[in-house]
Amino acid sequence: MQNRKLWSLILKRLAIAGLAAIPLMASAKTIMVLGDSISAGYGMKPEQGWVQLLQKRLEQQYPKQHKVVNASVSGETTSGALARFPKLLQTYKPHVVVIELGGNDGLRGQPPQMIEKNLGQLVQQAKASKAKVLLFGMKIPPNYGAAYSQSFENTYKRVSQQYQVKLMPFFMEGIAGNKTLMQADLVHPNSKAQMRLLNNAYPYIKGAL
Repeated sequence: MQNRKLWSLILKRLAIAGLAAIPLMASAKTIMVLGDSISAGYGMKPEQGWVQLLQKRLEQQYPKQHKVVNASVSGETTSGALARFPKLLQTYKPHVVVIELGGNDGLRGQPPQMIEKNLGQLVQQAKASKAKVLLFGMKIPPNYGAAYSQSFENTYKRVSQQYQVKLMPFFMEGIAGNKTLMQADLVHPNSKAQMRLLNNAYPYIKGAL
């Protein structure tokens, strides 16, 4: 009889412990990075990229609490991302969305107004899904002209202000222009630059979590 009571008590405690674990599991957050070649890890092994390093750092600091989804594609534009984004939101239901886009639009000389509109739509869709949004700004080479370069940079500021989202002014800060941190094309960061990209991004991502 005593054994039966003991087992009954043990089972009740296990059940309570199981129920208590549910909120912890539910609190696990998914971070989606929607970017281009800079976040896709162009020209290197997948595990070398800053997004994969982000997953490792989060796992070290917050074991089993966060999952990083890299939805970045080399060569991606804001228009291309818009076409993919609804399905990505539906599939992964991210808590935080990092938008690292616009560089390829700028290199193609696309109108800043169009880039701004597309970025705005991406932000709106992410916020409508209840995700926190981070916007990572980019710059383009000076040979595109001062007027276009400034207008391009200002698109990020306007989107950030209009939709009240956190902006990192320049994701490639401390990397662009440094040949030791760039691949031979002087466009894409190399493997040595990935930890610096992570360090640039991490305060913003940690703040969103």
